[in-house]
Amino acid sequence: MTAVADVPLPVLLLCRYDRLGASSRLRFLDYLPALAERGIAATVAPFFDDAYLEAYYAGRRDRAAVLRAYGRRLAALLRQGRHDVLWIEKEVLPWLPGAWERRLLSRPYVLDFDDAWALRYQAHRLSLVRRLLGAKWRTLLPGAALAICGSGALEAWARQEGAPSTLLLPTVIDLERYPLSPAPANEVFTIGWIGTRSTLPHLKAAGEALARVCAGGRARLRLIANQPIDLPGVPTEFIPWREEREAELLAGIDAGIMPLPDAPWERGKCAYKLIQYMAAGRPVVASPVGANAEVVVDGDTGLLATTEAEWVAALTRLRDDADLRAALGAAGRRRVEERYCLQVQADRLAAALRGAAGRS
Repeated sequence: MTAVADVPLPVLLLCRYDRLGASSRLRFLDYLPALAERGIAATVAPFFDDAYLEAYYAGRRDRAAVLRAYGRRLAALLRQGRHDVLWIEKEVLPWLPGAWERRLLSRPYVLDFDDAWALRYQAHRLSLVRRLLGAKWRTLLPGAALAICGSGALEAWARQEGAPSTLLLPTVIDLERYPLSPAPANEVFTIGWIGTRSTLPHLKAAGEALARVCAGGRARLRLIANQPIDLPGVPTEFIPWREEREAELLAGIDAGIMPLPDAPWERGKCAYKLIQYMAAGRPVVASPVGANAEVVVDGDTGLLATTEAEWVAALTRLRDDADLRAALGAAGRRRVEERYCLQVQADRLAAALRGAAGRS
């Protein structure tokens, strides 16, 4: 007779997006091959499809696509009885009160967060939304078998909201996609930034510092995103984002940056940009906000900067000192290999899902 431990664990993955959505790709979909090797059989049921995201990034809102998304999700819930555990990205049905959503869940469930998602309702401009949805996770988290959180700040929040069990699981990269490469032979010091339209405004906070470092043609910005941004005084090379080119493009920068305002939403961020730069073996400069201060050991695996003067000083040091760039880049790569890669975290995630389903 086959032992229970040898039977694949059927998991219904209720992620928010398909592969175009960074959060779903990185925290869920990229893990699936490794989880399959560890006996986790996941059925993927994204809420939004890639067509919706393509329209959204192009500035179009498709109400019919949203209705279809709700229909797909309700259909997936009708099949939840075939699975031992539900693995949920943030919430099952957006804009549905927690008590209603809880009644739709008949299997043990895991909630996974990589953002301060509760603020979406708690800080909404409409008082009706705040009143109806602001306490959604105070209903959902106490009933969860597990809350998986991408940063220490999110884990503390989940515990405060009543989660009986939590797991701190950072957003990580697959090391196999980031082979080590020598420092680039750029004629001009190249500062890299990668992200989506939702985080592009963060770059403006560092705009003046970037302009000062770039003055006289001594540096430039490589912007890898789904739309450009105008930063006065900052020579910018805009490269449209494509998943298959991420590692190649980041290997061509001299340093990577992640400026963040010190605000409630940003304190829940998981520092994934920094992990990408560090995986590529490139030094980083970051605001000491949220998980940034967990990932970067200041002066060892990167540099932290708050004020404009500190940003200018940090970037100037890296621009003018190739040996420092090499040392910080190597240390950052080692830190990713030790803590922030799929190869290290897959066993923890598989064990957590088994535990949530009642399988040790």
